[in-house]
Amino acid sequence: MKNYRPIIIVAGEPNSIFFEIFFKVMKNNKFKSPIILIGSKNLLQKNIKFFKSKINVNEIEYSKEDLLKTNLTKINLINIEYDQKKIFEKISTKSNRYIRDSFKIAIEILNNGITNKFINGPISKKYFLKRKYLGITEYLAKKVGSKDVAMIIYNKLLSVSPLTTHLPIKHIVKKINTTNILGKVRLINSFWEQRFKVKPRIAITGLNPHCESIDKYNEDEKIIKPAIKILQKNKFNILGPYPADTLFLKNNRKNFDIIIGMYHDQVLTPSKTLFEYDAINITLGLPFIRVSPDHGPNEKMLGMNKSNSVSLLRSIQFLDF
Repeated sequence: MKNYRPIIIVAGEPNSIFFEIFFKVMKNNKFKSPIILIGSKNLLQKNIKFFKSKINVNEIEYSKEDLLKTNLTKINLINIEYDQKKIFEKISTKSNRYIRDSFKIAIEILNNGITNKFINGPISKKYFLKRKYLGITEYLAKKVGSKDVAMIIYNKLLSVSPLTTHLPIKHIVKKINTTNILGKVRLINSFWEQRFKVKPRIAITGLNPHCESIDKYNEDEKIIKPAIKILQKNKFNILGPYPADTLFLKNNRKNFDIIIGMYHDQVLTPSKTLFEYDAINITLGLPFIRVSPDHGPNEKMLGMNKSNSVSLLRSIQFLDF
């Protein structure tokens, strides 16, 4: 019988919809991999009571012995102390140390080789990162010493990847260069071959409307096209650049596994329009597989028990191997 490695889940922002969607997922699904939850026992108990969850918890110590004896039928909890009297409060910087400590324990476990499967719950980039990092992708890359990373929003029908992540529009052009394009494509191609055993069919968008520009310098002609030619000469299955406004039409997108765009909203907007919550965020280039639900803390929905749990479900299913 196969021994499945555990999935590490960092609960993330204490005042988010995480516990609600976590309870929904665990109530209706069984997984082959044990779940190790890193978070506050205090908050977990409060949420269990509030949402009337019947989830079973097995508190474990952060030791290799305990980590190797996880319980498949219960949630294995590593407690991170966090003092919050009310079940829900406004999101603020108060939780930053708690989230940092949770990430620290998770990374230490992952570095020990016990598992390579990691999920983090929703986190407020505004309060936790405080403009020091573009996103959690870059935060984790810094913590583990990874220089080249890529962000994928994955759905089995069509995935997308922004060349630049949470970067203000005015800075995007500076980051569009041959090195960046080649690096992202290689990461994506390597991941696809390892996980799915096939070369991905990759499309890449242009930067400018219709891949044209009234300026003398056209990034589509000067940077993106030459980069694609280099990749094609090296046997990558890639085509483009395509105008983003028509690439996502059904008869066009069906020809590709993944579309690489030049910036965040160029590809995430159509992806979320097509799939809504049925997608997950995957970080490539880390020494482990990091996945997260493709949404934020959703503070406005706290306590309403109406949040969609499918993205967290897909995150766990993706790592349940």
